Amino acid sequence: MSSALITGITGMVGSHLVDFLLENTDWDIYGFCRWNDNFENIDHLFDKINNKERLHLVYGDLNDYVSLFTALRDTAPDYVFHLAAQSYPKTSFNAPLETLQTNIIGTANLLEAIRSIQIDPVIHVCASSEVFGRVSYDQLPIKEDCTFHPASPYAISKVGTDLLGRYYGEAYNMKVITTRMFTHTGPRRGDVFAESSFAKQIAMIEAGIQKPIIKVGNLDSLRTWADVRDAVRAYYMLVTINPLSGEYYNIGGNYTCSVGQMLEFLISQSAQNDIKVEVESERLRPIDADLQIPDTTKFREHTGWEPKITFEDTMKDLLRYWRNKVKNEKKFMVR
Repeated sequence: MSSALITGITGMVGSHLVDFLLENTDWDIYGFCRWNDNFENIDHLFDKINNKERLHLVYGDLNDYVSLFTALRDTAPDYVFHLAAQSYPKTSFNAPLETLQTNIIGTANLLEAIRSIQIDPVIHVCASSEVFGRVSYDQLPIKEDCTFHPASPYAISKVGTDLLGRYYGEAYNMKVITTRMFTHTGPRRGDVFAESSFAKQIAMIEAGIQKPIIKVGNLDSLRTWADVRDAVRAYYMLVTINPLSGEYYNIGGNYTCSVGQMLEFLISQSAQNDIKVEVESERLRPIDADLQIPDTTKFREHTGWEPKITFEDTMKDLLRYWRNKVKNEKKFMVR
């Protein structure tokens, strides 16, 4: 029986990935996480964790090499999904050193530990579409060979992550494959991201917790949207369909619209007819990567993957997720 180690299992993507693997494989799954992580995204899996039914948590930190070495030595996974990161671009402007340390040095720690133990898993290193940063219209859609022009400390850290993955694949013949996943969202999306913040605010307005004013940042930014559940299916296919050492792929959805148009759709799903929109300066980034439209031909041709979940269904599910949270919990910060 195969096994997989997922770093960042408690995040949106990690939690959906473990859901997918439990349903679609017979693998044993090890989730690498910090002892003080928020486990809300995997609380529906506590019975499996408590009963050690295919799902096991391993505690450590990307910045603690010994914990990584021990986790990898003890689990010897066949597959490694490296999803853990300081993943909030806006936060990275306030905490650039932590972002660089965790995302670059943390990734190097993981890959060095794998190399030192001399195990040979298929390794997915999750970079980001943010590596491309500010692109011009004549570079759209963005191909894999587009020049990097990162627009935040987070994006810079993901350039390092991306290059490390490719380096270890090429230099040491390790089975490392790197992805640049474009905007992906859905249930469990953190409220520091625009679409999740908007859905949460709508749910709070409907519940009478917030005045009918949605606080927003840059609404002109163009995004190609994908569902997180399509994303994790892509990651599974990445490591199981002829994985090629050192390869790198753009992955993303097939529906493009501005952040403002996305917000209009979310508002259209509410019976609240007095909602207004107000730009809040603190929600604006110093620099914005405002044209995030991918060319995913390379990945689709290699794996046969196609997105299945529509933009509309993704946004409806995200809004439903927040309505349920607001209904069942007492208070939230407006952010």
